[in-house]
Amino acid sequence: MNTIRHLTRWGSLVAVICLYSFCARSPYAATNKIYRQKAKGYAHVIREQPGTLPGENGIRPAWWAGTINYNLRKPNMVIIHHTAQNSCEQTLKTFTLERTQVSAHYVVCRDGAIHHMLNDYLRAWHGGASRWGGVTDINSSSIGIELDNNGAEPFSSAQINSLLILLDTLQHRYNIPPTNFVGHGDIAPGRKVDPSAYFPWQQLAAKGFGLWYDTAQVVVPPTFDKWQALRIIGYDLKDTTAAMQAFKRHFMPQDTLAPSPDADNKVLFSVMKKYQ
Repeated sequence: MNTIRHLTRWGSLVAVICLYSFCARSPYAATNKIYRQKAKGYAHVIREQPGTLPGENGIRPAWWAGTINYNLRKPNMVIIHHTAQNSCEQTLKTFTLERTQVSAHYVVCRDGAIHHMLNDYLRAWHGGASRWGGVTDINSSSIGIELDNNGAEPFSSAQINSLLILLDTLQHRYNIPPTNFVGHGDIAPGRKVDPSAYFPWQQLAAKGFGLWYDTAQVVVPPTFDKWQALRIIGYDLKDTTAAMQAFKRHFMPQDTLAPSPDADNKVLFSVMKKYQ
């Protein structure tokens, strides 16, 4: 009898703990269910065997021959954003509403918490109309990371430290080159400005996530073409003014747009040489 009372009390305690902590229902239970349903649907598509196709005069091969040399497509770019919202909770809500048609693979909160919202091999909707070098479908080749920041404030140390850990993981997992860690404002100049001039790109570059300049020994040749340099780095020159603004926001955030003096050309030339 004592044993039964003890088990009953223990069961009640477990129920209370579950109710208020570990077993609490996620506020995203409904959208998580939709995620699993969609993932199951895509898994079904991947499992489908490629059939034989008719060629000239409707001729089909006698048998299907499936190659054994393949794997999953891997992302080879990381695009960093700021959310332009006021909290992580607001962003998570935004990314779980169908009408917004926007998402990212990761959201990093001000306190350093990392939300992994989408499998890295799946295509998030974060880049929009954008271009980097010859790549125009950025979403199909990149991982999108959103930092909880309204765009008018510095990024917290905890947030940047978590971002560095995440970037290190992604770089080693997918062998992403340093040149392919860029911001939303870099791939969509004139349309986007994130992750804002407060973002510590130099700190990231010191860890191998992006490149940085060194003008100590730079001598800019008289034939230097700053627009060609921006193109070599990867910027879209459809709007040259916007492209220069994006470059300065990334590499010279302390400056404002002005006719490019010699100091600006030194930075641009140094960065260009690293991207060649």
